Amino acid sequence: MKFVEPIREDKKIEAVKKNLLGGNHYRDYLLFTLGINTGLRVSDLLKLKYADVLDDKSKFKSHITIKEKKTSKSKAFPLNETAKKALTFYIDKTGETSLNGYIFVSRKGENKPITRQRAWQVINEAAQAVGIKDEIGTHTLRKTFGYHARMKGVSIELIQKLFNHSAPSITMKYIGITQDELDNVYFNLNL
Repeated sequence: MKFVEPIREDKKIEAVKKNLLGGNHYRDYLLFTLGINTGLRVSDLLKLKYADVLDDKSKFKSHITIKEKKTSKSKAFPLNETAKKALTFYIDKTGETSLNGYIFVSRKGENKPITRQRAWQVINEAAQAVGIKDEIGTHTLRKTFGYHARMKGVSIELIQKLFNHSAPSITMKYIGITQDELDNVYFNLNL
């Protein structure tokens, strides 16, 4: 398995979103947007159903509660405004809200989510289309969430807890905190 990178630049994130919307790839736009705004592993993201995010009146639930596939731990989290807007846009475009239906349903006519392979293909094609040269994969979405949380001041310990990592050093390596960024602490802290 190749080591993949987060998307570090906001303008590249916006370029990917614009590319997916420009091609009317609404499901893929939602996959990308929810992925970078929830930090979920792709295996947990793909199995989301409308019932996980909407109540029986088609209103957003205050928290999404899932059982993580990898850890078997329960996880509850709210959706931010960007995620809610993306979901609302997708629902408006598709008309889908069947609570038993998968959000990222395969177009093969079955009520099954797209595969991890298809998710990888979607993310890679969108990244390449906007000139991203870094290694990109499904974990890029999760890593992008963690990287940007850290850059906005969220403590590495809190990100570690969100990701269920065993140590802060694992989280730092995972989200791509580079030596240059560590060095900048010394350069910028002139007390």
